Amino acid sequence: MTATPDLHTPRLASPDLLRSVFRRHAAGVAVITASGGSGPVGFTATSLTSVSAEPPMLSFGVGTGASSWPTLSRAEYVGVHILGEHQRELAATFARSGADRFGAPTAWREGPEGVPVLDDVLAWLVCRVVTRVPAGDHRIVLAEVVLGDPAGAGRPLLYHQGRFTALRD
Repeated sequence: MTATPDLHTPRLASPDLLRSVFRRHAAGVAVITASGGSGPVGFTATSLTSVSAEPPMLSFGVGTGASSWPTLSRAEYVGVHILGEHQRELAATFARSGADRFGAPTAWREGPEGVPVLDDVLAWLVCRVVTRVPAGDHRIVLAEVVLGDPAGAGRPLLYHQGRFTALRD
């Protein structure tokens, strides 16, 4: 039997409340990449969302305080990589502040439109940035899919309860 929440003493909205609720929401793990004057940048994202089929569009959120934001704020194209359960360390590397994200052991190549494309992912896309929408301390990036490859092998990596995990059978 599930306990009924006490509706008479709700918690006030706060960053902690939002984080607590979304820790219970399993999300797919992606890495977003872009290229700029100082080299490639990237970050781990769990905010990736399909937006439209016609035209094919997606969105993701990025913090304006993130080290990759200055490049992403100007990038015309971005790479979107869906990670597999075998890529927990790669996800952690791109999530870690100050990490050398494109150094060894990260395997990548320059892809279409100069976008860094990660190797051995479940799927990748190159997208043209359409707009960046202010949303609190983040920006929601809307991007149109230009091309990609959905043919990677494996099962998806998930983020749940503050850690990277895999699907269970």
